[in-house]
Amino acid sequence: MLIRDRLDVVFEDEDFADLYPRDGRPGLSPGQLALVSVLQFAENLSDRAAAHAVRTRIDWKYALGMELDDPGFDHSVLCEFRARLTEGDAANRLLQVMLNRLVEAGLLKAGGRQRTDATHVLAAVRRLSRLELAGESLRAALEQLAQAAPDWLLPLVEPEWDKRYGRKVEIGKVPGGKAGVTALAEAFGRDGCKVLAAAWAPDTPPRLRELPQVEILRRVWVHHYYWDARGRLRWRDGHALPPASLRFDSPYDTDAHYCVKRGTAWSGYRTHFTETCTSDLPEVVVHVATTIARSRTVSSPTRSTTTSPRPAWRRASTWSMPPT
Repeated sequence: MLIRDRLDVVFEDEDFADLYPRDGRPGLSPGQLALVSVLQFAENLSDRAAAHAVRTRIDWKYALGMELDDPGFDHSVLCEFRARLTEGDAANRLLQVMLNRLVEAGLLKAGGRQRTDATHVLAAVRRLSRLELAGESLRAALEQLAQAAPDWLLPLVEPEWDKRYGRKVEIGKVPGGKAGVTALAEAFGRDGCKVLAAAWAPDTPPRLRELPQVEILRRVWVHHYYWDARGRLRWRDGHALPPASLRFDSPYDTDAHYCVKRGTAWSGYRTHFTETCTSDLPEVVVHVATTIARSRTVSSPTRSTTTSPRPAWRRASTWSMPPT
């Protein structure tokens, strides 16, 4: 109720006219949906609980400027509204409009004290071990190559590839222990080398090696494999990997990185919140920035069990054939 008393209407529909649905669905007020999203975050409510609060709570109806008998809306509207917020700079505009209203009401002043802290954001991808990352990266590249150049790919395919890469790569306990893990990893490695060598052959159309999943495959192989002195492909030891901030944990989201902070480990990003901490004024978030999750650790969430010399991964910026 204090929101309505001090700020009146926080979000005007005119400020967010582009957030009305464009496919014929009911034109719910984007200003009200924006404020519902703020209240939902403040009280840590699910979409269903927030929609229920709109229908049943007098304080929410007062803050939103709704009639007491207003039936509200279905909870799915909130998810759809957030999707529209992510387009362009709509989310930043939402924050800026709110900050302007707080300044006008005297609840936010320039020159005050601020503090910044970060929280973790999980990537919307499956958590993969290093072994699964190698296999899934190769499978994704094969899928894209099969769509882009099936006739080119067909001569490369080996009979056992259907079993290895015909479906999503999921690896549980590998028979044979450490030796079995290494053998499977290097089997993936040889298959990937065959594809990469063919993609970089002089007579191969350049567009194939420019495919996103082929480039991701190349990067995964640079990160996790190396050529030994005899020209054999080897699986890197977990201690000999590039820093986690340079690697990625999924072939479908290369911005998702493994990170550890205060005992919490995750794969994804970090979101930094800056809020005011001036005495006698409300604490208000004034800036939000999402970045990659950098970590001081160089270890992997799932380490391999072989030993290898210290790699020259810093110099491995391009795919290369084994030394002769």
